[in-house]
Amino acid sequence: MLEGKKIVLGITGSIAAYKACNIIRLLVKAGAEVQVVITPAGKEFITPITLSALTQKPVISDFFSQRDGTWHSHVALGLWADAMLVAPCTASTLGKMAHGVADNMLITTYLSMKAPVFIAPAMDLDMYAHPTTQQNLDTLRSFGNHIIEPQSGFLASGLEGKGRMEEPEQIVACIDDFFEKKDLQGKHIMITAGPTYEKIDPVRFIGNYSSGKMGFALAEECARRGAEVTLIAGPVVMQTRQKGIQRIDVESCQQMYEAAVNTYPKCDAAILCAAVADFRPAEIADRKIKRESDDLILRLVPTFDIAAKLGEMKSDSQRLVGFALETNDEEANAEKKLARKNFDFIVLNSLQNAGTCFRTDENQITIISRKGKKEFDKKSKVKVAQDIIDELLSVL
Repeated sequence: MLEGKKIVLGITGSIAAYKACNIIRLLVKAGAEVQVVITPAGKEFITPITLSALTQKPVISDFFSQRDGTWHSHVALGLWADAMLVAPCTASTLGKMAHGVADNMLITTYLSMKAPVFIAPAMDLDMYAHPTTQQNLDTLRSFGNHIIEPQSGFLASGLEGKGRMEEPEQIVACIDDFFEKKDLQGKHIMITAGPTYEKIDPVRFIGNYSSGKMGFALAEECARRGAEVTLIAGPVVMQTRQKGIQRIDVESCQQMYEAAVNTYPKCDAAILCAAVADFRPAEIADRKIKRESDDLILRLVPTFDIAAKLGEMKSDSQRLVGFALETNDEEANAEKKLARKNFDFIVLNSLQNAGTCFRTDENQITIISRKGKKEFDKKSKVKVAQDIIDELLSVL
């Protein structure tokens, strides 16, 4: 949602100033127009030439650009911008912003800013923890500024604290989230993600290659759009970033089934993205099975059918979205599953599409409903999640 947005990027005298290059790249890649305003101390850490090359705009540092009286209007910048980001923001600049000490171009631009302001502090951990800094942060929050909390580390006292500037990707994500359309505001969406593991003995299991990337991308997209999200996640190492995501960690199909059945009645919609095991061992050994013979025979029995159960439970006001991963007769199998499980639409993946599905960052899908099908190009799973949620909105 940063396409066409005008961003003023304020850079101060911190060693983290070099990260401003990545911030600019990310903003420009997202379609934003960036104007840099840098303090005199900031120029000691990164050159205006570098920044100008990235933004394709002259860098503003001083009030006057020439001796003939030409000056930079901080008022005009405040009216031009859709947002201002100060990153990195030192303790000194925090204090000046909090108390209106307008002794450089960055502070006067901040004081003239009509748009939302985002601040990414960067300083020594003990400086960040100092009561003066915390009081200044509270003051800036009370003015309506958005503080992008720095990363955790350890204070000289040995206690955990914060201070190191958040990474550029997360900083840009915070601004993007601010401008993101909130078309799922007030909705509660349940999402299942990742694999399930069905135990054979205490050290072995039946599972699959699912990484959970698609399901987590869906959860992040729903949360960005304002939804309350319940993410039921199988055994994966991924972490969520957005606020508004309640995570329930499970391992087996039975655990996922119980969590889904208990959660779905409170939801407006559910997206069943998890790669759930269809079978489990009939018996689970209580000790590690030793290699004592030439073969081992396992008797498998069906697991709970989560999709079928939720399809039975679904009310007229609820929506249910399924996934189908197929290796052959893809569309025919997906259409049968659509009808059998009472889905509103189904997302078809095919293992015949190289570089998609398990453990990849890209996917290529076909959305099939009773009205027909929509085919999509191969793209990142983040972008695929946007396509799927756009389709969900059309049926909510």
